[in-house]
Amino acid sequence: MKVLIADDEPLARERLARLITALPGYEPMLESATNGHEALQLVAEQQPDIVLLDIRMPGMDGLQAAAKLCDMPDAPAVIFCTAHGEYALDAFAVSAVGYLLKPVRSEDLADALANAQRLNRVQLCSLGRVNGVGNSAQARSHISARTRKGVELIPIDEVLYFIADHKYVTLRHTDGEVLLDEPLKALEDEFGDYFVRIHRNALVARHRIERLQRSSVGHFQLHLKGLSEETLTVSRRHVPGLRKLMGQL
Repeated sequence: MKVLIADDEPLARERLARLITALPGYEPMLESATNGHEALQLVAEQQPDIVLLDIRMPGMDGLQAAAKLCDMPDAPAVIFCTAHGEYALDAFAVSAVGYLLKPVRSEDLADALANAQRLNRVQLCSLGRVNGVGNSAQARSHISARTRKGVELIPIDEVLYFIADHKYVTLRHTDGEVLLDEPLKALEDEFGDYFVRIHRNALVARHRIERLQRSSVGHFQLHLKGLSEETLTVSRRHVPGLRKLMGQL
Protein backbone atom coordinates (compact mmCIF):
# COMPACT_ATOMS: atom_id res chain seq x y z
CA MET A 1 0.00 0.00 0.00
CA LYS A 2 1.49 3.33 -1.09
CA VAL A 3 1.14 6.04 1.55
CA LEU A 4 1.44 9.77 0.81
CA ILE A 5 2.40 12.07 3.70
CA ALA A 6 1.18 15.67 3.66
CA ASP A 7 2.51 17.87 6.47
CA ASP A 8 4.21 21.25 6.50
CA GLU A 9 6.61 20.22 9.30
CA PRO A 10 9.72 18.35 8.04
CA LEU A 11 10.26 16.52 11.34
CA ALA A 12 6.66 15.32 11.37
CA ARG A 13 6.99 14.00 7.80
CA GLU A 14 10.23 12.20 8.64
CA ARG A 15 8.76 10.60 11.76
CA LEU A 16 5.66 9.36 9.93
CA ALA A 17 7.82 7.96 7.15
CA ARG A 18 9.87 6.01 9.70
CA LEU A 19 6.74 4.64 11.36
CA ILE A 20 5.27 3.55 8.02
CA THR A 21 8.52 1.92 6.89
CA ALA A 22 8.56 -0.19 10.05
CA LEU A 23 5.09 -1.58 9.31
CA PRO A 24 4.87 -4.57 6.92
CA GLY A 25 2.74 -4.04 3.83
CA TYR A 26 3.04 -0.24 3.65
CA GLU A 27 5.49 2.01 1.86
CA PRO A 28 5.84 5.80 2.23
CA MET A 29 6.10 7.60 -1.10
CA LEU A 30 9.46 9.23 -1.79
CA GLU A 31 7.78 12.54 -2.51
CA SER A 32 5.73 14.19 0.23
CA ALA A 33 3.50 17.26 0.34
CA THR A 34 3.74 20.40 2.45
CA ASN A 35 0.20 21.67 1.77
CA GLY A 36 -3.12 20.65 0.29
CA HIS A 37 -2.32 21.76 -3.26
CA GLU A 38 0.81 19.60 -3.39
CA ALA A 39 -1.11 16.66 -1.91
CA LEU A 40 -3.78 16.84 -4.62
CA GLN A 41 -1.15 17.05 -7.35
CA LEU A 42 0.75 14.03 -6.03
CA VAL A 43 -2.46 12.05 -5.65
CA ALA A 44 -3.37 12.75 -9.28
CA GLU A 45 0.11 11.84 -10.53
CA GLN A 46 1.03 8.84 -8.38
CA GLN A 47 -2.32 7.48 -7.11
CA PRO A 48 -1.43 6.51 -3.54
CA ASP A 49 -3.70 4.11 -1.66
CA ILE A 50 -3.71 6.14 1.55
CA VAL A 51 -3.01 9.80 2.39
CA LEU A 52 -1.85 10.97 5.83
CA LEU A 53 -3.01 14.58 6.07
CA ASP A 54 -2.13 17.27 8.57
CA ILE A 55 -4.95 19.76 9.05
CA ARG A 56 -3.29 23.12 9.60
CA MET A 57 -1.08 23.73 6.59
CA PRO A 58 -0.37 26.95 4.64
CA GLY A 59 -2.47 27.67 1.57
CA MET A 60 -4.93 24.82 1.21
CA ASP A 61 -5.34 23.01 4.54
CA GLY A 62 -5.98 19.32 5.06
CA LEU A 63 -9.74 19.56 5.37
CA GLN A 64 -10.02 21.48 2.11
CA ALA A 65 -7.78 18.97 0.34
CA ALA A 66 -9.76 16.01 1.70
CA ALA A 67 -13.00 17.60 0.45
CA LYS A 68 -11.55 17.76 -3.08
CA LEU A 69 -10.30 14.18 -2.82
CA CYS A 70 -13.90 13.08 -2.20
CA ASP A 71 -14.75 14.18 -5.73
CA MET A 72 -12.12 11.94 -7.33
CA PRO A 73 -13.37 8.70 -8.90
CA ASP A 74 -10.56 6.65 -7.32
CA ALA A 75 -10.13 8.54 -4.06
CA PRO A 76 -7.46 7.28 -1.65
CA ALA A 77 -8.33 6.68 1.99
CA VAL A 78 -7.63 9.73 4.18
CA ILE A 79 -6.21 9.58 7.70
CA PHE A 80 -5.72 12.86 9.55
CA CYS A 81 -2.61 13.24 11.70
CA THR A 82 -2.93 16.44 13.67
CA ALA A 83 -2.15 18.12 16.96
CA HIS A 84 -5.71 19.44 17.17
CA GLY A 85 -8.60 17.31 18.40
CA GLU A 86 -11.36 19.79 17.70
CA TYR A 87 -11.72 18.97 13.98
CA ALA A 88 -12.98 15.39 14.36
CA LEU A 89 -16.56 16.19 13.30
CA ASP A 90 -15.28 18.12 10.28
CA ALA A 91 -13.21 15.03 9.38
CA PHE A 92 -16.43 12.98 9.08
CA ALA A 93 -17.78 15.35 6.47
CA VAL A 94 -14.77 14.80 4.21
CA SER A 95 -14.81 11.00 4.52
CA ALA A 96 -11.80 10.52 6.81
CA VAL A 97 -11.26 6.92 7.90
CA GLY A 98 -8.90 7.80 10.74
CA TYR A 99 -8.10 10.72 13.04
CA LEU A 100 -4.83 10.46 14.96
CA LEU A 101 -3.46 12.99 17.42
CA LYS A 102 0.23 13.90 17.41
CA PRO A 103 2.58 12.55 18.49
CA VAL A 104 1.25 9.59 16.52
CA ARG A 105 1.94 6.23 18.14
CA SER A 106 3.04 3.32 16.00
CA GLU A 107 0.28 0.95 17.15
CA ASP A 108 -2.42 3.57 16.54
CA LEU A 109 -1.07 4.27 13.05
CA ALA A 110 -1.03 0.55 12.31
CA ASP A 111 -4.69 0.25 13.36
CA ALA A 112 -5.72 3.22 11.21
CA LEU A 113 -3.85 1.93 8.17
CA ALA A 114 -5.39 -1.51 8.55
CA ASN A 115 -8.87 0.03 8.77
CA ALA A 116 -8.21 2.11 5.66
CA GLN A 117 -7.08 -0.99 3.80
CA ARG A 118 -10.33 -2.82 4.59
CA LEU A 119 -12.51 -0.14 3.02
CA ASN A 120 -13.33 -0.33 -0.66
CA ARG A 121 -13.74 2.72 -2.87
CA VAL A 122 -17.53 2.74 -2.66
CA GLN A 123 -17.37 2.78 1.13
CA LEU A 124 -14.80 5.55 1.08
CA CYS A 125 -17.04 7.75 -1.06
CA SER A 126 -19.99 7.31 1.31
CA LEU A 127 -18.28 7.52 4.68
CA GLY A 128 -19.39 11.06 5.38
CA ARG A 129 -23.09 10.21 5.58
CA VAL A 130 -25.24 7.11 5.91
CA ASN A 131 -27.87 6.63 3.21
CA GLY A 132 -31.21 5.50 4.59
CA VAL A 133 -30.02 5.12 8.20
CA GLY A 134 -31.69 7.07 10.97
CA ASN A 135 -34.51 9.58 10.92
CA SER A 136 -32.24 12.34 9.65
CA ALA A 137 -30.67 12.61 6.22
CA GLN A 138 -27.58 13.86 8.06
CA ALA A 139 -27.07 10.73 10.19
CA ARG A 140 -23.41 9.96 10.72
CA SER A 141 -21.76 6.80 9.45
CA HIS A 142 -19.20 6.87 12.29
CA ILE A 143 -19.23 8.04 15.88
CA SER A 144 -16.18 9.77 17.35
CA ALA A 145 -14.96 9.10 20.88
CA ARG A 146 -11.97 10.41 22.78
CA THR A 147 -9.81 7.49 23.94
CA ARG A 148 -6.17 6.96 24.82
CA LYS A 149 -5.55 6.73 21.07
CA GLY A 150 -6.83 10.26 20.56
CA VAL A 151 -10.09 10.50 18.62
CA GLU A 152 -11.37 7.06 17.63
CA LEU A 153 -13.89 6.59 14.82
CA ILE A 154 -16.36 3.71 15.30
CA PRO A 155 -18.45 2.66 12.26
CA ILE A 156 -22.17 2.62 13.06
CA ASP A 157 -22.59 -0.86 11.59
CA GLU A 158 -20.09 -2.19 14.18
CA VAL A 159 -22.02 -0.79 17.17
CA LEU A 160 -23.84 -3.45 19.24
CA TYR A 161 -25.57 -1.22 21.78
CA PHE A 162 -25.60 2.02 23.75
CA ILE A 163 -26.07 1.99 27.53
CA ALA A 164 -26.66 5.24 29.46
CA ASP A 165 -25.15 5.57 32.91
CA HIS A 166 -25.49 8.96 34.62
CA LYS A 167 -23.89 11.62 32.38
CA TYR A 168 -22.08 9.24 29.99
CA VAL A 169 -23.15 6.64 27.44
CA THR A 170 -21.19 3.42 26.93
CA LEU A 171 -20.90 2.40 23.27
CA ARG A 172 -20.22 -1.32 22.89
CA HIS A 173 -18.81 -2.31 19.51
CA THR A 174 -17.34 -5.43 17.98
CA ASP A 175 -13.81 -4.68 19.23
CA GLY A 176 -14.50 -3.22 22.67
CA GLU A 177 -16.23 -0.21 24.20
CA VAL A 178 -15.82 3.55 24.54
CA LEU A 179 -17.50 6.31 26.54
CA LEU A 180 -19.51 9.02 24.80
CA ASP A 181 -20.48 12.43 26.05
CA GLU A 182 -23.75 12.36 24.09
CA PRO A 183 -27.33 11.96 25.41
CA LEU A 184 -29.01 8.65 24.66
CA LYS A 185 -32.10 10.47 23.38
CA ALA A 186 -30.03 12.37 20.80
CA LEU A 187 -28.54 9.07 19.57
CA GLU A 188 -32.02 7.57 19.33
CA ASP A 189 -33.29 10.56 17.36
CA GLU A 190 -30.38 10.33 14.90
CA PHE A 191 -30.26 6.55 14.47
CA GLY A 192 -33.86 5.58 15.26
CA ASP A 193 -34.23 3.39 12.16
CA TYR A 194 -31.06 1.49 12.99
CA PHE A 195 -31.37 0.96 16.76
CA VAL A 196 -34.29 0.05 18.99
CA ARG A 197 -34.86 1.02 22.61
CA ILE A 198 -35.20 -1.97 24.96
CA HIS A 199 -34.93 -0.10 28.25
CA ARG A 200 -35.04 3.51 29.42
CA ASN A 201 -31.22 3.44 29.38
CA ALA A 202 -30.45 1.12 26.43
CA LEU A 203 -30.51 1.07 22.62
CA VAL A 204 -29.50 -2.03 20.63
CA ALA A 205 -28.65 -2.53 16.96
CA ARG A 206 -31.62 -4.10 15.17
CA HIS A 207 -29.49 -6.28 12.88
CA ARG A 208 -27.67 -7.71 15.91
CA ILE A 209 -30.80 -9.08 17.61
CA GLU A 210 -30.64 -12.87 17.94
CA ARG A 211 -33.30 -13.99 20.45
CA LEU A 212 -35.44 -12.87 23.38
CA GLN A 213 -35.53 -15.19 26.36
CA ARG A 214 -37.33 -15.15 29.70
CA SER A 215 -35.23 -16.03 32.72
CA SER A 216 -36.28 -18.32 35.56
CA VAL A 217 -37.19 -15.28 37.69
CA GLY A 218 -39.32 -13.71 34.95
CA HIS A 219 -36.91 -11.15 33.52
CA PHE A 220 -36.64 -10.74 29.75
CA GLN A 221 -33.09 -11.08 28.41
CA LEU A 222 -31.97 -10.16 24.88
CA HIS A 223 -29.17 -12.05 23.15
CA LEU A 224 -27.19 -10.23 20.46
CA LYS A 225 -25.06 -11.64 17.65
CA GLY A 226 -21.42 -11.06 18.52
CA LEU A 227 -21.96 -11.32 22.30
CA SER A 228 -21.48 -14.92 23.36
CA GLU A 229 -22.08 -14.61 27.11
CA GLU A 230 -23.50 -11.15 27.76
CA THR A 231 -27.25 -10.50 27.66
CA LEU A 232 -29.21 -7.26 28.01
CA THR A 233 -32.28 -6.75 30.18
CA VAL A 234 -35.46 -5.70 28.37
CA SER A 235 -37.98 -3.70 30.42
CA ARG A 236 -41.54 -5.04 30.45
CA ARG A 237 -42.94 -1.93 28.75
CA HIS A 238 -40.62 -2.47 25.76
CA VAL A 239 -41.21 -6.22 25.36
CA PRO A 240 -44.34 -5.94 23.12
CA GLY A 241 -42.67 -3.51 20.73
CA LEU A 242 -39.52 -5.63 20.59
CA ARG A 243 -41.51 -8.79 19.87
CA LYS A 244 -43.33 -7.00 17.05
CA LEU A 245 -40.03 -5.80 15.60
CA MET A 246 -38.53 -9.32 15.79
CA GLY A 247 -41.51 -10.63 13.87
CA GLN A 248 -40.67 -8.22 11.06
CA LEU A 249 -36.91 -8.89 10.93
